[in-house]
Amino acid sequence: MVAPAAEIDPQVAAEWIGRWDAQQEGYVADREERFAVLADVVDAAVRDVAEPVVVDLGCGPGSLAARLSARIPHARFVGVDADPLLVGLARAHYGDVATWVLADLADDAWADALPPTIHAAVSTTALHWMDADQLAALYRTLAARTAPGGVFANGDHLALADGGLTAVADEVRAGRAERARVRDREDWQAWWDGILADPRLDAVTAGRTRAASAHPEPDEQAGPEQIGQAQHHHGSNRLSVTDHADLLRAAGYAAAGPVWQSGEDHVLVGLR
Repeated sequence: MVAPAAEIDPQVAAEWIGRWDAQQEGYVADREERFAVLADVVDAAVRDVAEPVVVDLGCGPGSLAARLSARIPHARFVGVDADPLLVGLARAHYGDVATWVLADLADDAWADALPPTIHAAVSTTALHWMDADQLAALYRTLAARTAPGGVFANGDHLALADGGLTAVADEVRAGRAERARVRDREDWQAWWDGILADPRLDAVTAGRTRAASAHPEPDEQAGPEQIGQAQHHHGSNRLSVTDHADLLRAAGYAAAGPVWQSGEDHVLVGLR
């Protein structure tokens, strides 16, 4: 849980985060709407809390935390990610919007960075790499720290239980991307190749290789939002949205279920 060894120039960070946001829309055409739905959920949960604490799990370069901060300025944010480059970009561009923590969510020690009580936990496309046992442990940690009335809200590609429905969801996703005209965006691998080759970031990226920087390029079901958390945990667990809801209830959430969906893309909410 240490800061990146070198600082990143804010203008350089702004450039690369802009490219990050643009390429991510190629995988999630309704990305901004999904962010807005997450903000709706969190805002409703913390509106009457004087000093709410919101944790962004797998925060990457800070895109979600920044949008939530603009919507809920009285909240304190903690962003957690395993990739020092992405955390460095977030710190350089968004500054004190959040406390940026370098930690792996699969390691129980990540929770040491949290205050005793939180009021909301959020994530976007960063938890599908965790296996069921890791995810169950994460949900238990969050439930134990979340105040009554608090929430967990996750925007992610969550599998549908039926293979036929999954095939339909793939067509829905492709059609939405076509209508939104985002299919020809810079892709994930090109973004990573570009940032690792940027000489302005040599002090941060020195010694890193393409293979060591992230997991394989996403498929249609599991486009990455926060690659850092997937750095050492490749692939997708393919747990369904129902599986996730079951794990949340078993962890101590009073209720859990999707509140928004487009194809396989869901916003799943757990109520504490």
